[in-house]
Order: sequence, then structure tokens, then C-alpha cells
Amino acid sequence: MLRSMYAGISGMKNFQTKLDVIGNNIANVNTSGFKKGRVTFQDMMSQMTSGAQGPSATRGGVNPAQVGLGSQLGSIDNIHTQGFRQTTNSALDFALEGDGMFVVKDGDSTFFTRAGNFYLDEDGFIVNPQGFYLQGLNDRSADNSGDFRIQIPNDAQSFSVQTDGTVNFVDADGNPDVAGQIALANFSNPAGLEKAGGNLFLNSANAGLNPVYVAPESDGTAKVVSGALEMSNVDLAEEFTEMITAQRGFQANTRIITTSDEILQELVNLKR
Repeated sequence: MLRSMYAGISGMKNFQTKLDVIGNNIANVNTSGFKKGRVTFQDMMSQMTSGAQGPSATRGGVNPAQVGLGSQLGSIDNIHTQGFRQTTNSALDFALEGDGMFVVKDGDSTFFTRAGNFYLDEDGFIVNPQGFYLQGLNDRSADNSGDFRIQIPNDAQSFSVQTDGTVNFVDADGNPDVAGQIALANFSNPAGLEKAGGNLFLNSANAGLNPVYVAPESDGTAKVVSGALEMSNVDLAEEFTEMITAQRGFQANTRIITTSDEILQELVNLKR
């Protein structure tokens, strides 16, 4: 069989994966806190036809001759660039401007997210749409083992959130008080996080989590903007361009297979 046929098959498989990622990006173009994906390719091994030869006293050097055997998937990256900000005027909608992620907990499970659409439950705790508790700084020095929930009393007259994550409220007697301060997790390599669905990420061995949660606007972390949401960082114009490229690449690889098949047909017909 011709090597070009198997090279075309490998290209088709890779472009199918690229289209899958593009489709997921477009489907989440309006998902708050979503980070787009990107696919990269690598060439596969090459078959050596003739090796390189060094120059001699009477003849110059000769370069190696190799035939490539197709492409393979290099990586599927998560691009953690800043998404655009959408104003909602809801006091419990938080957008992060800068590095860092919110920390939410479900029992002993810890997740991280850039989606800042939070709510108050029946007991006044700040939770995400799945009911996971938003984590705060316990005495403003909590570490990964901490579990400090931010609670606003049910009889509070009003509350507000500052850019440094401090949650202030006015109690039933009209006295100002502090419910807590939002904790942020910082990662040296956010692209190493694993997507867990529901706008949530899981820590991984390559994410580089700072072992200590920090306050917003400190240690290079983001500031909290109340009344707004960070939306997806998907650019539709870019995705449509990549989709056309992937479609044409897939089409070209199918043409390679068709041409290879025609050559094989001609070889079979030589006997006639």
C-alpha cells in the first residue's frame, strides 16, 4: 500500500479532532468564565531513504533523504487569556481582572473557576450555581486545607464587595461589619488545569498551584469587579477562520487518499 494513503488518514483524524475543539469553542461562545481550546499538530516519524554523507576530498556532502509518514496530535491547549467583561449590575456577579481563580468547595473536593455568577443560599452563604461554597480567607491567611465560607446574615440591610474581595454588610441595627474576604488561587501554569465541566477546573500536577490562597489585588492577583461577569474568551471570527482551515485540510487529505486509490487501481489494471 502507498505511504501517502496512511499519511492522509492521519491528517484526517487530526483535523477531525481540531473540528471537535473548534465546535466546543463555538458552543461556549457565551459561557461565562470559559477558556477556549487550541489544537497543535506534529509531524510523525520519517522513513530514511538515504542517510547523510559528509564531504570528502573530492566530493561535497550529501543531505539525508527522508519520507514523512503523516502527522500526529501535538497538544490540546487551554488558552487562559482575559475574557471580555459584561456588566450585569448584580451584586453577587464577580469578574476578575487579572490573574487568579475563585475557589469553591463541595465537601472535600476543591474546584477553581473564573465564572463569577454566585448566589446566596438559605443560610446566607455565597455559593455557585451548583451549590458549591465560595471560599474566603480564614483570618486572611487560609491555606489549601482551610474551609472558610463567607456568610451574610439573613437580617443584613445591605452588602457590597470591594475590589480587594472584602465583603461588607450592614447589620439589622445599621452597623457596618465584614463577612469575610474572597480567596483567590494563583497558578504559575493555568494551562495545566483540567476542565471538570460546569465552568470548573481541577488542579493537576503541572498547574503550579501556589500552596497559599491569597487576597485579590495582592501578590499579583486580579481585582474583583462586582456587578459584572467575565465572559468567554472565544473570538468567533478566529474560530470561523480556523474552521475553514480545518475543513480545507480535511478535504485535501481525502483527496490524497482518493489519488492514492486511483494509482493503486492503475497498478491493478496493468495485468489486463
